Amino acid sequence: MSTESPTILLHNSETGEMAARLKAALPNITVAECNSYEGMQSLVPELKPDVVYSVRFAGTPGFPRDIMLGPDGPRWISVGGSGCDHLGQWDTEQVTVTNSAGVAAAMMAEYVFGSVLNFTLDISGLHQDKAARKWNGARLMETLRGKTILIVGLGHTGQEIATRAKAFGMHVIGTRARPVPTDNVDEVFAADDLPELWDRADVVAVCVPLLASTRGLIDARALAAMKPTTILADVSRGGVVEGSALINALRNGTIAAAALDVFETEPLPPDNPIWELENVILSPHCSSVYEGWEMESFEMFIENLRRWQRGEQLHNIVDPTRGY
Repeated sequence: MSTESPTILLHNSETGEMAARLKAALPNITVAECNSYEGMQSLVPELKPDVVYSVRFAGTPGFPRDIMLGPDGPRWISVGGSGCDHLGQWDTEQVTVTNSAGVAAAMMAEYVFGSVLNFTLDISGLHQDKAARKWNGARLMETLRGKTILIVGLGHTGQEIATRAKAFGMHVIGTRARPVPTDNVDEVFAADDLPELWDRADVVAVCVPLLASTRGLIDARALAAMKPTTILADVSRGGVVEGSALINALRNGTIAAAALDVFETEPLPPDNPIWELENVILSPHCSSVYEGWEMESFEMFIENLRRWQRGEQLHNIVDPTRGY
């Protein structure tokens, strides 16, 4: 692998602006572009790129994982998002995988609290009253101050959620793989402690990667242990929350409401019954999508590429067994 004049393959739905930015920043490199999943099958063996910058822009089914992790694949794959479950497992002796964790953490935290406030302030009810020209002077607002939020996964996103939760005056508890004191978190626990934490939370924010250990983490038993007033916000990956169990819990009043940005099947099928539930906010896996996020992520990659050329340790190296 050449670090002085490497070949970089950009894999995204649109790569023109990225290619121009990369050539301007590092003129000694060779840049190739691929805007489809199918095109990677022939381009990777032909090009044998040193580095691939890749965004999972058309979902997981059909993603060219095998060719990217095959014998002609790069020694470094830079994932343009944070989740790497679409790559499955990989041999860290053969390829290094980095991600862009943190680039959208603040936006995802805003999504969580925008959704929670929608329920605590009964925004939909206010809209209904407005449409009916009804002045309901008996309305009471519900405060977040003094409530407890459980953050499942105190990574970049979880810590941004914690910062905002403290600004609302909430009591913050959370889990992380290696429990250590964390800014803006009152109590930090291990993931194994979750069964003792569910019933303490007024809000549960889910932001863990999808791993064998987290698949189905929030199942019927976990939901049954929550308060009937709990609001669940899921910005993790589809499969961490069991969809059928969640539908039952929302229908039966086991929990009060949910804001869901991720699903076990995406796009969410039109016949999925969760579309019909009034106590649910649905979004198309867009909590991390905002104007300019892709170029912010790409700037992280360019800086990492500079580090790589200097022989320095890369930022955001992903451990395939931990998912981050």
